[in-house]
Amino acid sequence: MKNTILAKIFATKSGFSALALRVPVGITFIAHGAQKLFGAFGGYGLEGTGQWMASIGLEPGYTLAFLTGSAEFFGGVALLLGLLTRPAAAILAFTMAMAIFTVHITNGLFMANNGYEFALALLAVTVSLLFSGAGKLSVDSHLAARLAK
Repeated sequence: MKNTILAKIFATKSGFSALALRVPVGITFIAHGAQKLFGAFGGYGLEGTGQWMASIGLEPGYTLAFLTGSAEFFGGVALLLGLLTRPAAAILAFTMAMAIFTVHITNGLFMANNGYEFALALLAVTVSLLFSGAGKLSVDSHLAARLAK
């Protein structure tokens, strides 16, 4: 069963460095997703986020708010646990690339001007995790070991 698709998704040769990326970035994505989905942490919830997305030309705003918030919240949970890290990282990398090119790019690099600096950092981490996998102390690592038997 070593060559199954699941074994390849769960496999990781990364050590603890992936853990150092997964935990803070997972928490960050969970918080940002909760803002969009639930209005937590001073966020606007689905309705407000959807209206804002529509106001900048991203339609249908409510649906895109739901998709973005879900990617961030559930992808963040996946990163935090190290569960399905590669698929979650791929979705989150795509989400960050879209954020950069649809919202932030015209504002320049720096966050002080609503630039793409923060989204670029999150994009870099998610692409790194896409390549490396979850690393040690992850559900993926545990599942990969079980599949190897």
